[in-house]
Amino acid sequence: MKLHRITTTAIAGLFAATALVACGSDSDGSSTTVADGTDGVTIRIGTTDAAKEAWTVFEEKAADEGITLDIVPFSDYSTPNEALAQDQLDVNLFQHLKFLAEYNVGSGAELTPVGSSEIVPLALFWKDHDSIDGIEGESVAIPNDPSNQGRAINVLVQAGLVTLKTPGMVTPAPVDIDEANSKVSVIPVDAAQAPTAYQEGRPAIINNSFLDRAGIDPNLAVFEDDPESEEAEPYINVFVTKAEDKDDANIARLVELWHDPEVLAAVDRDSEGTSVAVDRPAAELQEILDRLEADQANS
Repeated sequence: MKLHRITTTAIAGLFAATALVACGSDSDGSSTTVADGTDGVTIRIGTTDAAKEAWTVFEEKAADEGITLDIVPFSDYSTPNEALAQDQLDVNLFQHLKFLAEYNVGSGAELTPVGSSEIVPLALFWKDHDSIDGIEGESVAIPNDPSNQGRAINVLVQAGLVTLKTPGMVTPAPVDIDEANSKVSVIPVDAAQAPTAYQEGRPAIINNSFLDRAGIDPNLAVFEDDPESEEAEPYINVFVTKAEDKDDANIARLVELWHDPEVLAAVDRDSEGTSVAVDRPAAELQEILDRLEADQANS
């Protein structure tokens, strides 16, 4: 089945249009909803990973269920939530819970997680080393963006290399590190520059997307955070809808289809074996989101 795909440019044009047509409306202007269990429905879903194999397999699985996926590809991380909030999407899948919390608090939106997909561990790399033995005294390059900096510091906490002044912080900053009781120091850099630091011989925490671009084997990591730990919960990737659509049965079916063995196998190939499937109930995801939003609002 050949499905219509909308570019981010087209989405921007839709936002600017004065005669904007609401998502799912009929030609006569009456509102329609996705009927539970009805073949032939179309669901608009946004992602930043549309080119990956998993999305092709996912699309085919949905088609087998009578659901047409109108996959909307995005090249940035801000537009998919705006598109969802403005009814240009029914659901998106591109972000972890912490990113969603930051968006909701910053925008006043109430976008809601309805299912989980996977978590991609964040890892420490050290050229020509296969463990963290001997790393004491080194300066570790970490991403400087808010979403990843705190997680990177907590990777070092889990590795026993950094001690925080206040244990258990979800998003610590370099100022929160107890330098006197830590084994390494940190140097925040632009996430895209972390691979360069690694190639120069400095230990570095590198996001998966930049590993791929730099041609670094993710299996060379000397340490990574534990996807089963409480510290990793903010980084569970989720399906997200508007609050009023959280009980949509067809979207719930999409969440189930993402966990089909063939889709999961494709996700594993896409991530070179680094992603870990996560299947958490929507209620648990919402509880985590609530905690993160409270923390974000008080920061």
